[in-house]
Amino acid sequence: MAKKPVGRPRGRNGESGDRGAAILDVSERLFARHGYDGVTLRTVAREAGVDLALINYYFGPKQQLFDTVFQRRARILNDDRLKALNAARAESDPVPLEKIIEAYLRPLEMAQESEDQGWRNYCALLAYVNTSPVWGPVLMSRHFDAPMETFVEALSDALPDTERADLYWCYHFMSGAMTLTFANTGRINAMSGGLCRSDDFQTAYDRMIPFVVAGFERVCGRLNNR
Repeated sequence: MAKKPVGRPRGRNGESGDRGAAILDVSERLFARHGYDGVTLRTVAREAGVDLALINYYFGPKQQLFDTVFQRRARILNDDRLKALNAARAESDPVPLEKIIEAYLRPLEMAQESEDQGWRNYCALLAYVNTSPVWGPVLMSRHFDAPMETFVEALSDALPDTERADLYWCYHFMSGAMTLTFANTGRINAMSGGLCRSDDFQTAYDRMIPFVVAGFERVCGRLNNR
């Protein structure tokens, strides 16, 4: 699949760089670093250089601001994933398993490789939310579950006669692998003695995709039937 750069979220009125976008950019960075409870609206206002009342005017209370921050790039990721899946479907229907996994994961690689630091902040925020028992069931479900079901249907077509539960378990394991990858903690750097780097995103995704494909094949029984 050809790599395309991910887009940049636009401001409240479709303008990049307005005060609303600045508030969201600062909030995204702070939430990614400190989590929901470690950020106050006063801190956001101070770092964004705006009055506290302006944040409330644009986005309401902190919980609503958090949801808005999370949603704006989720839309772009979802669109990029679905476009990649549709492009693969135009070439082959049903879509081969590896193409489905690639369509799902490559947009995250593009996000992490983006020159826009906001995308790296967002990936860290995704890792935080996806592993949170408080926010994961709310925000991940609200903003990612519907597009995810489209991929589950494609997986079902690529792996006929597979138990539905197995598809969800495999998705669950894939979600864990990608979450650790876009958290970019640097732990693999120390574990490998410098042989691997958590910020070597192309290498990470080039290996994660066949790893995930093999997992789906094994759990869903295709390898047992060969």
